[in-house]
Amino acid sequence: MTPRASVPEVAWTELASGTADDLDGSSVEIAGWLRPVEEGTRRGYALLVPDSLCCAGCAPVDRRTTVEVLFKGGLASFPGEARLAGTLRRLPDDDPAGWRYQLRDATLLAAAPSVSVFSRRALLGAGPLLCLAATAPRAVQAQADDLGDARRVLAGALTIDIHSHAGRAVGRTHPAFTAVAAPMRDGAMATICLAMVADTPTLELTPDRRIRSMREPERGELYQWSRRSFARLAELVAHQQLDVVTDLASLNASPRRGPSAIIAAEGSDFLEGRIERLEEAYREHRLRHLQLTHYRVNELGDIQTATPVHGGLTEFGVEVVRSCNRMGIVVDVAHGTLDLVKRAATVTTKPLVLSHTSLVNRPALFSRQISPDHARIVAGTGGVIGIWPPSGIFPDLTALAGGMARTVDVTGIDHVGLGTDMNGLTAPPTFSSYRQLPDLAAALMARGFHAEEVRKLLGGNYARVFAATVAHS
Repeated sequence: MTPRASVPEVAWTELASGTADDLDGSSVEIAGWLRPVEEGTRRGYALLVPDSLCCAGCAPVDRRTTVEVLFKGGLASFPGEARLAGTLRRLPDDDPAGWRYQLRDATLLAAAPSVSVFSRRALLGAGPLLCLAATAPRAVQAQADDLGDARRVLAGALTIDIHSHAGRAVGRTHPAFTAVAAPMRDGAMATICLAMVADTPTLELTPDRRIRSMREPERGELYQWSRRSFARLAELVAHQQLDVVTDLASLNASPRRGPSAIIAAEGSDFLEGRIERLEEAYREHRLRHLQLTHYRVNELGDIQTATPVHGGLTEFGVEVVRSCNRMGIVVDVAHGTLDLVKRAATVTTKPLVLSHTSLVNRPALFSRQISPDHARIVAGTGGVIGIWPPSGIFPDLTALAGGMARTVDVTGIDHVGLGTDMNGLTAPPTFSSYRQLPDLAAALMARGFHAEEVRKLLGGNYARVFAATVAHS
């Protein structure tokens, strides 16, 4: 995908800063990810964004980093990553659709997977590491013997979902719980990190399909919310007869004792700047996994989906990380900015977890995906990156296995796990039931992972982090 020397290539930084205005009316080339819109294939219309999209919460709505594309003659199908040529036009500030730039008479020059590192395992695997086809998710068609082998690999294994909202215990309303224990048993999922959401009262899904914190909470509001949310998790645990993991012994016992849960919090907003509430949550609610931030820039630091305020992790955030290390609570840096993760890595004495994301070469502005360098920082602490399953990134389990394989290529086999965000994604997930775990295991085996590696990826790596964290609690 090398640009022609005679035609300028537009960089996304030029678009974001507005310096690309000087190219209005010029023939240009630009590389990015195509996103069909409505009847885009028939109309020859799409949006071009800097990188792949993970969910509706990361939809392209920033006019600085979205280009309207009008194709000359349309396209038969839409690739994912692509290089385009066309005429760049600067749209009026009052453009009805709200975009800044448009590429007219566009033609597709090339399309390729967004993968820069190919390992021996990647070359052995069937198809690209990241599936780029803009198609609906499809089920993995594993052969019966392959699926049988996968079930044998999972039998008795310590399998763990690093991030889950299974059972639908979170949210402002209280609908009936959905099944958790039965799908876990059927799919051989031993333990899930069952998370309440700390900042829900401040969040809204906006008309442009982004999850944002729309207001500042009242004093004490998120603390009281957290108490109700933890109680709701306790009700789900009792309803589904889940064992609660509080130490290494109970974690190791989960494959034989039955479906188990590690109590987690997605966001530390309930602390409201008061460190003593961390001890309270540990003691009263059996909290053992704490995500520092969510969709609200809070007292601990900055988030990937909003403009930074603190420059990363705050001093209070440092205090929380150190207290978690001392008490025996896993520290989760999902949703945190790269600067937050960098500082957390310098102050933690225990491995970090980034529970649900995926790897991409160049993360888009306000994207929840991470770069290879971001992943390596987490791995450098001995930690684990959980790969999640939005169908916009991974249309099927083969593609999800490929995403895990690519992360292994970047960080090593000991630093990758599965974080399904079960019942938490705003777009349809590829992995929607724990009954699919054997299918995912089969897909991983098809990519060349052997039994021990599959067990590491589907729980063993997180178990090691948990053991290192709680050993001296």
